[in-house]
Amino acid sequence: MTGTAHLNTGAEGVAGGVGLTALMVAAARAIETHRHDSLARDVYAEHFVLAAPASAGWPVRPRQVEDGDANPLWGRFARYFGLRTRVLDDFLLRSVHEGGARQVVLLGAGLDSRAFRLDWPTGRVIFEIDQEEVLAFKHQVLGGLSATPKAARVTVPIDLRADWAGALTGAGFDPAAPTVWLAEGLLFYLPGTAETYLIDTVHRLSAGGSALAYEVKLEKNLLDYRDSPLYTATKHQIGIDLLNLFDGEPRPDSAGDLGSKGWSTSVHTPFDFTHRHGCGPLPEPNDALEGNRWVFADKPRR
Repeated sequence: MTGTAHLNTGAEGVAGGVGLTALMVAAARAIETHRHDSLARDVYAEHFVLAAPASAGWPVRPRQVEDGDANPLWGRFARYFGLRTRVLDDFLLRSVHEGGARQVVLLGAGLDSRAFRLDWPTGRVIFEIDQEEVLAFKHQVLGGLSATPKAARVTVPIDLRADWAGALTGAGFDPAAPTVWLAEGLLFYLPGTAETYLIDTVHRLSAGGSALAYEVKLEKNLLDYRDSPLYTATKHQIGIDLLNLFDGEPRPDSAGDLGSKGWSTSVHTPFDFTHRHGCGPLPEPNDALEGNRWVFADKPRR
């Protein structure tokens, strides 16, 4: 599974900035897939990495990481992304199997392949919202693999700073049907006003019985962690300066806002799930993961 050719179509969408972080997460998922104690399997992830010229030389197997788990980027940080993938996989599947959600919306879908790799109940629809170039690159790679989605899949090519709600409803989204929403690795790149708009829009478009999961960072000052091993390794090894990409303004209290709108919310650290699953990152000094929170919210049925 390592013979994927480089692709040009849409590759510019993942060649720099936030788009390049999608390839970083894909590489982490590929490494996780091949771990002996894998928490999540994504057989498509390595193909995205190998198909983009910007990431073609990155590791996609544990044995390709020279210093293994001691590598802050491809060891600890990659394990973080593997854990996050597993936790959010479980959340989505629970929401559709037990919660009865009929629609899944992936906000800033990036190189998410959940429509192809998870077992969805009959009748579910997966909406993927992201920039046209990113979705085009994903389409080229998955098409070359003859990959078949396991649910109805609808791509919505639009920037989340534009009228994505109108584009989503125009693509067939039904606001009257229970929906599970996912904003994975997204909100900390957006200004606070954009986060507030996104959360308000999700609330407005969500019928009773809907659910939402998203990730935030709670640090008062991101620069306090500028010398952390995760950030310095990411910058030096693959040229991604995450602190330059993150929005540095104070974050809104979106969990509190959802609570005031009647949603029930729970906020967790990633380390909560490390303990639950028996593997994953644990706290360490000068830890860039210290402020990360995974938020889960449910809108009650009327």
